[in-house]
Amino acid sequence: MGLLNLFDKPAPTLLRLPSGSFTVDCHGVVLLDTLPSSFPRVLLDEIARQVLGVFREAAAAQLPLAQLNIHYASLRITACDLRGGALVFLAPQGLAQEQLGISDCPGG
Repeated sequence: MGLLNLFDKPAPTLLRLPSGSFTVDCHGVVLLDTLPSSFPRVLLDEIARQVLGVFREAAAAQLPLAQLNIHYASLRITACDLRGGALVFLAPQGLAQEQLGISDCPGG
């Protein structure tokens, strides 16, 4: 029966879609977050890195970008530029913006 065990794969672990926000400084260090502690820090750091990269590229191209909205099938990411850092909101797509208090970025 060793041949049948070859095809056994562990079931992938499903992550609960996050709902909350976090703030990062210009170096990508997370300063504050309201996300559940079960949300992997690696994913949080990767989101921060990508968001800061977009804001930096926009600044280098002299394109004013104050807010970034990313819509996935089940997750919405809204990021606000904080002059080097960023404020990032994560929300499941089914959750209304009004429930999270996300309308526009501060000063945007």
